[in-house]
Amino acid sequence: MTASSKAARRGRRFNPLHLAGWLFADMLLVLALVSMGDRADPLAAETAARPEPSASGEASASPSPSPTPTGPRSLELKPVKIRVVAAAGDRSAMVARLREATERHDGREAALILTFGEAPDTGQGQAYADEINKALEKARPDMFGEAVKRSFWQGSRSSGSAALEIYFYTR
Repeated sequence: MTASSKAARRGRRFNPLHLAGWLFADMLLVLALVSMGDRADPLAAETAARPEPSASGEASASPSPSPTPTGPRSLELKPVKIRVVAAAGDRSAMVARLREATERHDGREAALILTFGEAPDTGQGQAYADEINKALEKARPDMFGEAVKRSFWQGSRSSGSAALEIYFYTR
């Protein structure tokens, strides 16, 4: 054997460090299987919740009460879109228009509001959106008081209008 072939064989020797990647992958697979095995069977829970017919062939006369939702509130995925046209700086007119535009959603609580101020330049549009967001809290503090509000600019030739996307909490 030549010296170069001995060196090549020596380079291919077993190194335990080469197994570390395989060991990590195998452990990740085992953890994934254990976590999946920990979950209850949703189909078994569904069949257990169904009422069984009585011996006379009729369902029980008293229906079981529907479960009350638990856990955190969630957002409705479809936003309510509102367009508001009001002169910048005239806060009372903004508040009145916003109160009128959101009247049919009275009693609901908003979680997220995206406001797009329309103006020729970025600074002016975003400033107008900020004014609208402040007027929302005055128009309906119970609806918009705790909501997250974000101001954006939407390019337009004119200014003094805004498009709002309001995401409400589910009922």
